[in-house]
Amino acid sequence: MRRRLYYMLPDLPSARAMLDELLLARIEERHIRFMAREGTLPDDMPGCSFMVKTDLVHGAQLGALIGGIVGFVAGIVLVLMPPAGLPMRTTAILLMALGGALFGAWASGMNGSAIPNKKLEQYADRVQAGQVLMIVDVPAGRVREIEEMIARRHPDFSFGGAEPPLVAFP
Repeated sequence: MRRRLYYMLPDLPSARAMLDELLLARIEERHIRFMAREGTLPDDMPGCSFMVKTDLVHGAQLGALIGGIVGFVAGIVLVLMPPAGLPMRTTAILLMALGGALFGAWASGMNGSAIPNKKLEQYADRVQAGQVLMIVDVPAGRVREIEEMIARRHPDFSFGGAEPPLVAFP
């Protein structure tokens, strides 16, 4: 399990220094992202991906949930009142729920991809002013260690918050 931490850094040189320090602390580069004003982040620094910048993931999750519920209800109605001459089985409920979840995830994910990430909106003004947002996913057991390291070495960095634990994917 990982925890996502947000830090506002004053400028790009301090972001570069922080990247080096996190790499020395054995945080892999794939778990570190920076968000700066458009066109200012160097190519050798990991930027935020499309999935982080948009509400795609949240939209797909919400769409899958709503679509699954609607599909489940539609499946029940279909089994209770089958079309003339077509015998319906209980598996129709599960197939309708699965189809609804897939369609809902796709449709809502497409809508979510056009919307900026709600969690990052609070940092947008400071990023446009020239500061750099650092997003780092650290193992849950090392959160305190990383927070203390950053606070000790860079007291001018402002802690932007943390998210609940993330599911660990390879």
